[in-house]
Amino acid sequence: MAQRALPLPAARLGRAVRTAGAPTEVSGVVVLLPDGEPHSYRRPSAVSYVRQLPLARALTRAARDDGLTAHVVHYRCRGWNTTEARLAADAEWAVEEVVRRYGDVSVCLAGHGMGGRAALRAGGHPAVGAVLALAPWLPAEPDAEPEPVKHLLGRQVLLVHGTTDAGADPELSFRLAERAKKSNRDTCRFEVHSDGHGLRQHHSEVAALAADFVRGALFGHAYARPVADALAAPPPLGLRMPLAAGFGKSLGH
Repeated sequence: MAQRALPLPAARLGRAVRTAGAPTEVSGVVVLLPDGEPHSYRRPSAVSYVRQLPLARALTRAARDDGLTAHVVHYRCRGWNTTEARLAADAEWAVEEVVRRYGDVSVCLAGHGMGGRAALRAGGHPAVGAVLALAPWLPAEPDAEPEPVKHLLGRQVLLVHGTTDAGADPELSFRLAERAKKSNRDTCRFEVHSDGHGLRQHHSEVAALAADFVRGALFGHAYARPVADALAAPPPLGLRMPLAAGFGKSLGH
């Protein structure tokens, strides 16, 4: 096995993202998990971190009056690395660090791509009340072990996936959501038609959907009707819900 030239740095939380005018007391925290790679011990790219900041700002702006804070995680390395599941371990560490800093607050794990897989894997932490997986990358090998889902019981779970994603197979996230729904009815999934892995074509609708989910899951606000309908609907209806254009405008975000 090739030796790593430098020791891996420790995982850390990025600067707190808050909105001006928010209450001083933090009542909820979103931990954002950037995309990564299946196999790599290279240090994470700064670009992957920066790409999470617009969503962090959108979420804290939407939940300003609720006292929401967001942190983007800096991983130790950019790879999942098979059974090591490095990114999931860093996600669990991040939740522990949030609890250490803020005490007993509501926590949502929100990840993109490989970070979406990390959010789903680490979602069983006792402090986590909600999991948001955007275009989650899941292993496609026929002999791959299925991702665990029973630990998500009691959490609000939302998956969002573009139908033309070439980087992470949307059919795999559907199958995972289908398994998760059997043990946890509070699971739903939205499909973003004609959008790819970055979910950039309909980014405003995705951000509005994420904000509505976070406000409802962490602070008890009523969900917008599409989210409420998706949570209530049985499979496959509640797992192949299309994300309508103009979703954000309809919420006033």
